[in-house]
Amino acid sequence: MKWLSLALVLPGLSEAALRFGCSTVSIQRLDPLVEPGRAPSSHLHQIVGGDAFNVTMTGDISEKATCTTCTFSEDFSNYWTAVMFFKHENGSYKRVPIMQNTALPAPINGGMTVYYTQQDFNSNGNQKITAFKPGFRMTVGSPTTDNLNAAKGHVGLRFVCLQNKGTRFPELPDFPKQPCRGGIMTVHHFPACWDGKNLDSPDHQSHMYATTKEAFQPAGPCPASHPVRMPQLAYETLWDTAQFANMWPKDGSNPFVLSYGDKNGYGTHADYVFGWKGDSLQKAMDSNCMFQACENGRPLKSQGVAAMNKCAARQQVHEDIDGWLTELPGMSSMPMKQKKEVKFQA
Repeated sequence: MKWLSLALVLPGLSEAALRFGCSTVSIQRLDPLVEPGRAPSSHLHQIVGGDAFNVTMTGDISEKATCTTCTFSEDFSNYWTAVMFFKHENGSYKRVPIMQNTALPAPINGGMTVYYTQQDFNSNGNQKITAFKPGFRMTVGSPTTDNLNAAKGHVGLRFVCLQNKGTRFPELPDFPKQPCRGGIMTVHHFPACWDGKNLDSPDHQSHMYATTKEAFQPAGPCPASHPVRMPQLAYETLWDTAQFANMWPKDGSNPFVLSYGDKNGYGTHADYVFGWKGDSLQKAMDSNCMFQACENGRPLKSQGVAAMNKCAARQQVHEDIDGWLTELPGMSSMPMKQKKEVKFQA
C-alpha cells in the first residue's frame, strides 16, 4: 500500500495510524477459523503474531500467548494468508519465501507488514475508531473465487509486480503475467465497518462490511447495518519470486500457485484473530501517533527484532514444506474429485 504518502499528511491528524512488521511465527497446515480442531487443515498457511496460534482458538487470545513476533509487544493477534509456491515445468513445487519490507527494521524473519489505519493508505482522518474486541475474528476473500470478474470485485485484494520493494502500482486482481524483478507483493485489505454485535459470523465475513474503493481513495461511510467504524486492517506480504526467474516456463505461462491450488490468484484470502492486550489498541487509535512514533510506550510498548524473531508457535503438523515437492501439502490426501475442483470454504 502507499505508505510513503501518509508521511506527507501528518500535520493536523488527531487519530493514529499503525504500520509495523511481524516475523513469521509458524508455517503449517492449521486454520483455527475455517477448520477449527482439524490438524492438518486443507492447505498451508503463513502465520505471524502471537505464539498462542493453535488448531483451535477461542476467547481472549492475549491471555493465552506468551510472546509475539510483532513490533508491538502488546499485540498477540494472529494474521495469516495462504502460502505461494513455484511450480516447475517438471511438475514439482517449491515454497516461495517471503521478504522483509524496506520500511521495516532489519533483519525481520520474513513475515509481513500490518496496517491499522482509518480510511485508506493515502490519507487519514479524525473519525472515532472503535478497536476490535476480545474474541473478534474475520476473513477476507475466498479460495472459491474462480474467475477474473469475481476477483476484480474483491477491491481490497490485489497483487503488485515489484520492480523494487517500493513499487505500489499497478495493483492487479490476479498474478502478474511476466517475471517481476523485485518479487510479487500481495495486499489483503479487510472491511472496516462492524455490525456492533457479533464478534464472528458463520462465514466469518457477514458481521463486517467493506466500503473500500480502488487505488487509495477514501473508504465510503459505514451503512446503517454495520454502523461502527473499526480500524482499517491490511497486510502486505512480499514474496521472493525473483529467485525463480531463470526457471520461468518456456511457454510464458504463470508458474506461481497458492497453496490450495489456485494458479491465477483469484481466490487470494486472509484471516485475522484479534489479540491485543487490554485496551492497548484503543489507546493507539485514540492517540495522534503515526507509525514508529507509536513505539516505546507512546502509547504502545514495543520490542526489538531479536525478540520478534525468537517467538514461535508450536509445530503440530510435521511434513516437508521446504524441499521440491511432488504435490502441494495436503493435496495427496484429497479425493481426486476435490483435487480437480480445489474448493474449500472461505
